Amino acid sequence: MRWCTGWAGRSVPPVRPLGGWAVPGWDAVWAVGRPREQVRAVRAGDTALAVIGECGAEDAQLAAGLRDVRCGRWRELTVWPGSHLVLVAHGPQTLVIGDLAGQHPVYWRQTGGGVWWASAASALAALDGAPVDAVALAAHLAIGQPDLMPARSLFRGVQRVPPGWLLRIDAGAPVVERFEPVEYEPVPMAQAGPVVAGALRAAVTARIDGRRAVSADLAGLDSTTLACLAADHGPTIATTFTDPRLRDDDLAYARRTAAAVAGLRHRVVSGGPGTVYYSGLEDLEHLPVTDAPNPYAVTAGIKRAVLAAAVEGGSGRGVHFAGTGGDTVLSATGYLPDLLRERRWGTAVSHAQARARVGRTSLWTVLRRARRASRATPGSSVRAAVAELRAPAGPWLPGQRVPLSRVPLLAGARWMDQPVRDRLAEALGLAVEQAAMVGPGRLSGWTERADLLHLGADMAGWRALAIGFGVEVAAPYLDNEVLRACLAVRPEERGAPGVYKPLLTAAFPNGPVPPFVLGRVTKGGFNGVSYAGLVGHADTIAELLGPASRLASLGLLTPGPVEAMLRLAGEGQRVPQGSLHLAVATEVWLRQLDLRPVAWWEEVANRVATA
Repeated sequence: MRWCTGWAGRSVPPVRPLGGWAVPGWDAVWAVGRPREQVRAVRAGDTALAVIGECGAEDAQLAAGLRDVRCGRWRELTVWPGSHLVLVAHGPQTLVIGDLAGQHPVYWRQTGGGVWWASAASALAALDGAPVDAVALAAHLAIGQPDLMPARSLFRGVQRVPPGWLLRIDAGAPVVERFEPVEYEPVPMAQAGPVVAGALRAAVTARIDGRRAVSADLAGLDSTTLACLAADHGPTIATTFTDPRLRDDDLAYARRTAAAVAGLRHRVVSGGPGTVYYSGLEDLEHLPVTDAPNPYAVTAGIKRAVLAAAVEGGSGRGVHFAGTGGDTVLSATGYLPDLLRERRWGTAVSHAQARARVGRTSLWTVLRRARRASRATPGSSVRAAVAELRAPAGPWLPGQRVPLSRVPLLAGARWMDQPVRDRLAEALGLAVEQAAMVGPGRLSGWTERADLLHLGADMAGWRALAIGFGVEVAAPYLDNEVLRACLAVRPEERGAPGVYKPLLTAAFPNGPVPPFVLGRVTKGGFNGVSYAGLVGHADTIAELLGPASRLASLGLLTPGPVEAMLRLAGEGQRVPQGSLHLAVATEVWLRQLDLRPVAWWEEVANRVATA
């Protein structure tokens, strides 16, 4: 697993990361499993700056960044293309800054004489064998909103730095402070278009520089845009996964795009028995270990097939572009309550009408669902979730029948023991009393933020799979500057009815994305292969989530409801696939912690490994 860590304290640390190498010019900072070209550092006197990850800054830009360090302009250090962690030293101060999507998270814990920070919470937990935090894991399964308990990691005693905040360590004293605005000043679509185009071009260019092989997904509008931008630089392998159970038109659009765009070399990946959800979970040895539960454990068969096609016949290091995050930053959902609260009645009604047509329901049903959320505050939303958790678990309802909320309870909340539900309710109540929540004011902002943080964290699983193929997976829509440029456009403009992802049309009116791609109004999905895997591997899922599961031992799952859901799936009825997916990924992660413990540290004196 790739991670980095550092020590800031008055004494020499007693351990160092096993297999790590020291970042040049830095005392007590190490990178583990990361190529040396992904770690760059500059220093002048008592001021130093390092970037760890994919960073498109020129050497001169990094050197100029030292001036920003001296002036305390921390946000200026986060505008370079790519996705990376930023490390700063200035006099006695050390600062650690992750990215806005959580692809490079920051955790810390204070010990005698100093502070350890790391991009892996598991590593910091291993310093003294800190166990999993069952309440934090319950929140992960039940709510899916990372910023409700922003400082809490999945391990006891390990603190989390929320994206948009930085960790400052001064004389051994850690402080977490915000550097990113909670919400962005609105920018009109026409004005934002060229900015988005520039940010996406820079994001793609930064990854291609020096690569021997370039590939990209060629499926939906988001990935197709990246494939076209990559092909502008030279030959690009474009991969399209297809399966009769998908029932979409991705392949037709992909073939048409490949014929129209010079530089694209199209490869079709046909699905089979091993390319459905949940395949291969009988043996966890072939799955990479990640720092947190990762849904790509469930879809590993599909991802491996795509990566194998992307690198077939190639050699040397490569990059594969994925459209992850595009749905969140280029379009928008959940903003109707914001329009109602702001009394923008005309816009609210016209958008509700469009959504009612798509959802094949009535206008009043859509407005009624949004109306309740429009009257809620962050505090009242949390208190409603607390009350629901303290009451006996009710039946699961499909998402469209549940009122919109900042704190929606997932189906997993109904599968937990009541004592765990009570402990989670207590933790949420304490968080709202302490005003610990750091989300934006608009409901749409909360939704987008939660989606992006999940996607950013999930990318670790895909990248871990890709390392075995000699490929770096890139998700440009999750880059800081791309996020900023897109999210500055109001959600109701990004999600305007009658137009699908108009921000891309504003960004690329003259190519390289063909007009017929930008005019597309359909979207593929994986429901077919998801359900096929759910039914075909029901026995494996039942064993993973059965009475002997790690989740059950923690009170996070009672097998009865899961067994009922699997029976319903076998009968072709609707079930909460997302929550089942999340539960399986979490159980896999917990078993890996037990069955495949990682040796994280070694003692400095005698190199005795500690797990």
